[in-house]
Amino acid sequence: MGSRAYFVVNPRSANGRTGKAWPEIKELAQRAFGEIEAGFTERRWHACELARAALKAGHELIVSVGGDGTNNEVVNGFFEGGKPVNPEAVFAVVCSGTGSDLIKTLQIPRDFRESVPMLPGLAAKPTDVGRMTLRDHSGRDVSRYFINIASFGVGGEVDERVNRTSKALGGKASFLWASFWGSLAYKNKAVTFRVDGGEPFERKIFLAAASNGQYFGAGMRVAPDAAVDDGLLDFAVLGDFSFFEQFKLMSTIYKGGHLGLPKVEIQRARRVEATSSERVLLDVDGEQPGTLPATFEVLPCALRVKRP
Repeated sequence: MGSRAYFVVNPRSANGRTGKAWPEIKELAQRAFGEIEAGFTERRWHACELARAALKAGHELIVSVGGDGTNNEVVNGFFEGGKPVNPEAVFAVVCSGTGSDLIKTLQIPRDFRESVPMLPGLAAKPTDVGRMTLRDHSGRDVSRYFINIASFGVGGEVDERVNRTSKALGGKASFLWASFWGSLAYKNKAVTFRVDGGEPFERKIFLAAASNGQYFGAGMRVAPDAAVDDGLLDFAVLGDFSFFEQFKLMSTIYKGGHLGLPKVEIQRARRVEATSSERVLLDVDGEQPGTLPATFEVLPCALRVKRP
């Protein structure tokens, strides 16, 4: 496995701390696998390109070294033309990011000094992947994959703010600051939903999330019962919250207590369609790729993932 382990490294993640930590991460990886190969991202979507090229070159284990945005790009690299590049290939994560939400659901240690030595022993388990179609910023309909959470509403506004400002305060503080200002500027949107081909219904939303994992936004447990291997997405709708009601929401969502609040709905689904006459921004694993209309569907056991 050593010669076929490939590390996709985002040296700029976590405000550049990943690049500084890479020599130590590399040393631990070489102890675990022997010689390894690595590629360093230089631009947006480069992690996707590096992962896909490594899979085509015969690497069987692709390790994402960065945050949730890097993880998302690497997962997208496992697919091409709507199909897996190599169905037997394995995805793994070494955490080094701002929000680092995926590892909470996968139960992977945050400290790379713990997680890297564990990699050879972790089981490669079949894991669900989400696929969405969306309208990108050029007006094209495109497909994207996600392993954690895709959302729309205030989350897209927050992403836009977080990604254009410094994250030096750290993950949770940066997201809380961006969430506060994003909430001030955001106006709840009217969205029409169709779940698993059922009758359409409309809600005015603060946020909606198609959840494979449980956490997003640096620890918000938006879907506390979501499982990455149940063949379903937990679809949460956080409705027409006023600005003052949002404070109550924020005080409960980190522990998953928001499910008891009025205006919160959650259901499990294989496919959800969402449309709006308003401009509604999307959030996919911490990145802001475009707007509604969008369709979210689950691909059961589509990816083998190293996890306990």
